[in-house]
Amino acid sequence: MMISFEEALAKIAALRTAKETEQITLDKALGRTLAETLTAQTTLPPANVSAMDGYAVRLADVSQEGTQLRLIGASPAGTPFEGNIAEGQTVRIFTGGQLPAGADHVVPQENTRVTGDTITIIPASTSPRHVRSKGLDFAQGDDLFEAGTTMGPSEVSIAAAANCDRLDVYKRPVVALLANGDELKPVGSHLERGEIINSNPYALAALISNWGGTPLNLGIASDSIASIHEHLALAATADIIVPVGGASVGDHDHMFAAFEQLGFSPVFRKVAVKPGKPTWCAAKDGQTVLGLPGNPASALVCAHLFLKPLIMGKQLHQFSVAKLATPLPASGQRAEFLRSTCEIDENGQLWVSPLSNQDSSLLHPFLAANTLLYRAPTDPAYERSDLVKILPIAPVVR
Repeated sequence: MMISFEEALAKIAALRTAKETEQITLDKALGRTLAETLTAQTTLPPANVSAMDGYAVRLADVSQEGTQLRLIGASPAGTPFEGNIAEGQTVRIFTGGQLPAGADHVVPQENTRVTGDTITIIPASTSPRHVRSKGLDFAQGDDLFEAGTTMGPSEVSIAAAANCDRLDVYKRPVVALLANGDELKPVGSHLERGEIINSNPYALAALISNWGGTPLNLGIASDSIASIHEHLALAATADIIVPVGGASVGDHDHMFAAFEQLGFSPVFRKVAVKPGKPTWCAAKDGQTVLGLPGNPASALVCAHLFLKPLIMGKQLHQFSVAKLATPLPASGQRAEFLRSTCEIDENGQLWVSPLSNQDSSLLHPFLAANTLLYRAPTDPAYERSDLVKILPIAPVVR
């Protein structure tokens, strides 16, 4: 029985079990998912510090133009001035230098005139400025990121500044890829008539790595249950198995039956999506099988729709809303995900344009596509500027 896109996502979510965790060093954190909340181990800034080169003063002392102050020391970054600033005194300070006790304002050096140890303040100051307050970014003990956060470059930077040298993360799931088809040959092969290159595992492996998994290529199984079983013997350590192809109803489609013979219980057999109706799922003893169609576009689109949440442990996709740049006819009986380009205009509005050729065998459109445009089943025709839902699959930039 064919189920809806939403039902398929819910069933995938129900399969997830508690993941194993491990502790890693920060230099290995990029792309990993936190298993526990990350807490700041220090305060940033650790004290009130100067935002520029100049002179640390008491604001009350510089309310009049031409005020003269006596220079009593310096406070470069890393070597704080140890004394206090009293009335009529100032300390030379540099960007990142700690404000001396008693100081609450920094006068930029270009707003002063220096004669020996006498500093003349040229313009008056009426409010404290150029000071970065202690804990402006975060304080020791603050929760920085919740469990489930995937560590990107910005998150790694903050963790480093917060002195978090070790992180508890989920182990990367091992995702085994198994291609199927007598016509498939490895990259670099000399092709005979009727043969094609097996390209899907390369694209899928890259996506799996980006989503926090460890890809394992099981090779190409021929169109027989025995060959499929032989290749699956290498998948004993896999958390997720992704067979690609062999999932339709033709005489040479044996993938689903091969897994049934191994004791995998069906979760769903078909999904009402276009492209990707033959997508299927099964499970056994903690292993999840997500079968993808063999057509490249179908495989990649359904990987974004179903494999990504399975790997990352997030059930619901974060759809955005954009204006349609071109009219669209009414949709059919299945949910449609159209490879599209999305741009941001000068007013910050998102505009989405479906690519002209949506054939499920084509890879080239993915070079231009940064978005999947979502059409619900039996959606009416849309006109230009109508609002539609989109699922970004690559950065959307102006």
